[in-house]
Amino acid sequence: MQPTLSRLTLALVVALSSSGLALAQTGAAGAKVATVNGVAIPKTRVDAVVRAQEAQGQKDTPELREAIRDRLITLEIVAQEATRKGLGKSADTRSQIELANANILAQAFRADYFKAHPLSDDVLKAEFEKIKSQMGDKEYKTRHILVEKEAEAKEIIEKLKKGEKFEELAKNSKDPGSKDQGGDLDWNQPGGFVKPFSDAMVKLEKGKYTETPVQSQFGWHVIRLEDVRPAKLPEFNEVKPGLQQRMQQAMFEKVVTELRAKAKVE
Repeated sequence: MQPTLSRLTLALVVALSSSGLALAQTGAAGAKVATVNGVAIPKTRVDAVVRAQEAQGQKDTPELREAIRDRLITLEIVAQEATRKGLGKSADTRSQIELANANILAQAFRADYFKAHPLSDDVLKAEFEKIKSQMGDKEYKTRHILVEKEAEAKEIIEKLKKGEKFEELAKNSKDPGSKDQGGDLDWNQPGGFVKPFSDAMVKLEKGKYTETPVQSQFGWHVIRLEDVRPAKLPEFNEVKPGLQQRMQQAMFEKVVTELRAKAKVE
């Protein structure tokens, strides 16, 4: 199926921005796919858009390339007309071009950094194992009641000791996401909770609740453990793309922080 005009336009904008190609480019080395009023449209420009389309699941076909070529010709014609009318000289247009140029260079720097600092499978697997150990190999089904003050939590515990139902008392919880479900937090691994909560949770026996209020940054918790089961952990290959992206982003943010620290900003 041939891509729609709107989809192709979006792909062209993304590809041209990321590759640093200007619509009004007047010359390029190498093969060309067309010439518009003496201005060559290089094959590399089509290739850039194809790569952007492939990243979205589109197959590289002659039909796709022809559709891209046709759209690039239209864009070149319009860009030339805009130049003829002097629109490229306006302050607003120049500002947008400068911003686009800065963005292009930043993306080029990012791509170059990732190319120079690849993450091996060994590094990714080590991070995967670290996360697994932090998350734990068990899942816990819990309920909790969250209140503002320790005295309120102690009062709830006394009511539980007298036989009042946890689910009913949970209606007074200040956690809007669980209060109407009897305090139910569903199944989670310890790493999914703040540390004071998880530390208290893993020490409980099934069916028991904390007889001492648990404090976190959210307030005071009374926690009941419903059940425990082995965690269903994903395989490395399932999470590898997301893990790689996350680690690369963290690495790049560190580099940017270092660059900002060295920069003279007035």
